[in-house]
Amino acid sequence: MNEIMERTVTRKLARTAENLRKNNIEAYIAEDCADAVAVVESLMKEGDTISCGGSVSLAESGVLDLMKSGKYNFLDRSAAPDRDAVEAIYRAAFSADVFLTSANAVTENGEIYNVDGNSNRVAAICYGPKSVIFVVGCNKIVRNIDEAIQRVKCYAAPPNADRLGCDTPCAKTGECVSVRVKGDMPSGCYNEGRICCNYVVSAWQRKKGRMKVVLVKEELGF
Repeated sequence: MNEIMERTVTRKLARTAENLRKNNIEAYIAEDCADAVAVVESLMKEGDTISCGGSVSLAESGVLDLMKSGKYNFLDRSAAPDRDAVEAIYRAAFSADVFLTSANAVTENGEIYNVDGNSNRVAAICYGPKSVIFVVGCNKIVRNIDEAIQRVKCYAAPPNADRLGCDTPCAKTGECVSVRVKGDMPSGCYNEGRICCNYVVSAWQRKKGRMKVVLVKEELGF
């Protein structure tokens, strides 16, 4: 990242962090992935029961390696032997000390936008775990919810559907079917593999500090 772009990104992250804090959401700015891992580690205690949503950002940043380090009681769905065990982990995550995830978008207004298919991730974000930590690359910062909606339809959902092997129109064309007809937030395909089923905007929080956002000055995930 060149010097001019870095200054621009730094200002954008600072604005976003300030407005997240106004919404009772803790916000941290990490200079790089190593810094992000250190911040996340400082927000958890050894022995905590932790879980996570499916996230490329957690893997790319190194946070997933921290989660698997043995310092924590990690409810790891990837180690589950069958679907019943996966579902049991989804439910157990509601009682976790910490739930880790990324976000599909974070607005400069201080809102966190997430879209989910199975919806265990957005359910745990909204309620259950004592603490929710988001690790978010600078590529996911948008101006407002309208931009967040378009970001998911054009930049997040298509590669995620492809990654998950979902036979959806967006996985084949690279954009949601609703984009060209200017559909609203939930407009989309009628497909069994659809990953955009439930939409959550996290704005002002009653429980101050439950949500924590680590904004990383690097691009992460989709």
